[in-house]
Amino acid sequence: MFNGLIAYLDSIKARDPAPRTRWEILLYPGLLAVGMHRIAHWLFEADLFFLARFVNHLSRWLTGIDIHPGAQIGRHLFIDHGFGVVIGETAEIGDNVSIYQDVTLGGTDPANGVGGKRHPTLCDDVIVGSGAQILGPVTVHARARVGANAVVTKDVPEGAVMVGIPARSTLLDASEYAREFVPYGTPCCETFDPATQKLELLQCQLEQMQKQIAMLVAERDALKAEADAPQRKGSRKSA
Repeated sequence: MFNGLIAYLDSIKARDPAPRTRWEILLYPGLLAVGMHRIAHWLFEADLFFLARFVNHLSRWLTGIDIHPGAQIGRHLFIDHGFGVVIGETAEIGDNVSIYQDVTLGGTDPANGVGGKRHPTLCDDVIVGSGAQILGPVTVHARARVGANAVVTKDVPEGAVMVGIPARSTLLDASEYAREFVPYGTPCCETFDPATQKLELLQCQLEQMQKQIAMLVAERDALKAEADAPQRKGSRKSA
């Protein structure tokens, strides 16, 4: 258990340059929230639902992070800052996932009244930026990045970088622009929002069309001037 804790603290230190020592990481609210969730989840699995909820509410009061006791969490989850994070009952989180503040792994309201799988699944090495909302039983596949304030309602391919509302892929694989870890999962200067790229492409096409139209108008005026020239000469001779 001690070696497992050291490995967990080291995995957090590798993703966060702020702490100088492992002792500082022990004070992180995200670490406390995950630790208390392990207890709440064990109680939940033992059908001790009231006690599980009690531990959950105590954790939320202490950390500002709300993880339902039924959520399944893998190894080395890093909730950085963490205030306002909400993780629903049927959410599943893989190994080495990083989540920032104000993230919601939210569920859908089933029309048939049956619970079932309602919350997202995050595979290994996923990064979810601050304020992102991942809603419904969607799957965010391994190594994907969800940018800050993105809203994800559909499955995310492996290694994709998602930005915007609704979230769209930047068409770049995370490994093409990123190091092993990208804070907040958000590309800054290397890539642009897909909507902005489309607008720029449309603007370029519009400028090309305007140039072509101007050339056609100039050719038409030149042909018209040549056609009018003999008529002017004829009118002068008759005068």
